[in-house]
Amino acid sequence: MKTSPLTSLLAALLLLAATLSGCASLPPLDGRTPSHYLAATPPTRLGTALAPLNAAHPGMSGLYSLASGRDAFAARAMLANAAERTLDIQYYIWRNDSTGLLLFNALRAAAQRGVRVRLLLDDNNTRGLDPILAALDADPNIEVRLFNPFVLREHRALGYLSDFSRLNRRMHNKSFTADNAATIIGGRNVGDEYFGADGSLLFIDLDVMAVGPVVDAVSRDFDRYWNSRSAYPVGLLVAPAGAADPLDAQAGQGGAALGYVAAVRASPFVEQLVARTLPFEWANTTLVSDDPDKVLGKEAPDTKVTYQLKRLLGDPTETVDLVSPYFVPGKTWAANFSAMAARGMDVHILTNSLEATDVAAVHAGYAKWRKPLLEAGVTLYEFHRGVGAEGAPPATRGSKLGSAATTLHAKTFSVDRKRVFIGSFNFDPRSADLNTEMGFVIESPAMATRMAAALRAQVPARAYRVRLAPDGALYWTERVGESEIRHDTEPGTGFWKRAAVGLLSLLPIDWLL
Repeated sequence: MKTSPLTSLLAALLLLAATLSGCASLPPLDGRTPSHYLAATPPTRLGTALAPLNAAHPGMSGLYSLASGRDAFAARAMLANAAERTLDIQYYIWRNDSTGLLLFNALRAAAQRGVRVRLLLDDNNTRGLDPILAALDADPNIEVRLFNPFVLREHRALGYLSDFSRLNRRMHNKSFTADNAATIIGGRNVGDEYFGADGSLLFIDLDVMAVGPVVDAVSRDFDRYWNSRSAYPVGLLVAPAGAADPLDAQAGQGGAALGYVAAVRASPFVEQLVARTLPFEWANTTLVSDDPDKVLGKEAPDTKVTYQLKRLLGDPTETVDLVSPYFVPGKTWAANFSAMAARGMDVHILTNSLEATDVAAVHAGYAKWRKPLLEAGVTLYEFHRGVGAEGAPPATRGSKLGSAATTLHAKTFSVDRKRVFIGSFNFDPRSADLNTEMGFVIESPAMATRMAAALRAQVPARAYRVRLAPDGALYWTERVGESEIRHDTEPGTGFWKRAAVGLLSLLPIDWLL
């Protein structure tokens, strides 16, 4: 058989990867010490403050939605500052930027007060963080573990070549839990763009802070991941901390960071949190979470988040309102949504437009399904990048973020205006089949109704509505004040970008998206 240059190149790369990684396999976990969450006895100040509220709402969890990036940062910082016994923290991305460094320092300060800190990070986005993680892990009260790690710390692409099936699966979960009394879950990672601290990019996102019995479920789930066979102590993979401390007292404390912190402190949310007057919404709330063995391809089918959501949500009969930044329905879910609309159900979907998405390949996986969804009667909106001050959360209006590029990152949906999901799950094949995910199913008609109202009243001013012309062509309408503008090609994009996405849509890559 004739060997092409491309085949020879691939063979050489595979050989190189095997050579480099063959003597650098994952270390054994024999010496790893398991640990578990601590129940709230004796009670901490945080637990004591929440006890009367929990007692007044037996069996229900208190929920507070965090739509503002600044509020979302403040909630995490204040939980870290309030913790007395434990902090259990799990994230897909933790940036080495202003807010990331501020929270790293908050964890260290908690440890210095005697708080036990367990930090579990997916290893896909930790490049450049090894010295910081080693420095944190050197503290006797902090333990850092990396989930599904890369053995080759600097040449990670070679790791993909030699172990793609494992490294292609990631831990996408996000949780921040203090003293087993309060937790934050949702769509945000840790980084400036998620918290409204980046003047050039703003992710429109959604978290929820929870108290009550669901916190115990999050703590137990954290233990599952922390003690799983994919969680490696950072010391097994990273060189010990050096003499120089990468997290000195000035880290993250530049002028921009100080200005951000000052703005956070002025937030009405902070005042309510300090005064213990936050208006929690109380509802029956269930945690859904994948088995951590999903990243090894060894999970049972009935443990998947998709299965749990189906069981908890049932079959919608009236409405489905879906917000997903990376929406790739594929043949099965495109058919399901189309069938719902064809039965007369009200189906509203909001995702990113091509100009707003930060992953063009995902848009390619989604775009091919727009026409059949519209033909069936689904209402389809695409978030536009130029929201600016008008569409930004109130905390960002009037600041330099008013001109920031905006991207939808929230992951939430409601069914029949009765139940709501908020979490990390994107409506795409990667979330369904490859990554681990988590979130809350909340039995709250009030929350579900507010979401439905927002999609119908507010979203049209912040997104393009995708429509179908009589000849079958797609077009987009944009509301500007009292006027409506029509776009016959994907708005805010050039020919070459559209052409590239069109080519990507022809490739069989949906399962990777």
